[in-house]
Amino acid sequence: MKEQRVEAVERALSILEAFGEDRRQSTLAQLAEETGLYKSTILRLSASLERFGYLTRDEAGLFRLGPSVWRLGSIYRRSFDLGERIRPELRQLVEETGETASFYVREAAERVCLYRENSRHPIRHHLDEGVRLPMDRGAAAHALRAFTGAQDEASDEIRSAGFYVSVGERNPDLSAVAVPLLGRDGHLRGALAVSGLTSRFAQAERTRSISLLKAASTRLSKLLD
Repeated sequence: MKEQRVEAVERALSILEAFGEDRRQSTLAQLAEETGLYKSTILRLSASLERFGYLTRDEAGLFRLGPSVWRLGSIYRRSFDLGERIRPELRQLVEETGETASFYVREAAERVCLYRENSRHPIRHHLDEGVRLPMDRGAAAHALRAFTGAQDEASDEIRSAGFYVSVGERNPDLSAVAVPLLGRDGHLRGALAVSGLTSRFAQAERTRSISLLKAASTRLSKLLD
């Protein structure tokens, strides 16, 4: 069956996709450069996006994501029905390790930080809920890949060990450990991770965190269908 596409919808979505952690606001010229769309097209599409609350534009002409994006993101997170159970575990991991604890799910070729609890250290690895990261780097990415159909030697090793450690993969100053979170049915629900500055989150701390993550995963797995 031939893939069906609606170009106007894809163009509108490309405008929303132009925003990210490093670009929370954008000028018309920046949007045109990022999307490859004509400025007149962006203005026409943005009017509809503003009408439905997906985009806002201030008096200076700067575009920002609108409240409807947040609303849908909140619905998305609630659809997993995990937050009330996972957040206490993340807080406990932060207390026990001193580092940032996160829960990721896979979305196609990316991973999404669905829940997180940031470290209390003034200098820390800070993450925002909803941030999208690549699937080819980082402990959580490898843990998710290993349990979502990846068939290679590295994934076999991760499945056997039940964890993955990354040192400087996504950022040269960061290290992380991650374990899969499986439901009682054995299906992957996501990945739990602890991450921190490599200078502080050294091998001994990473090894200890693996045990803590596995214990958290075991507790949670008994609660998930």
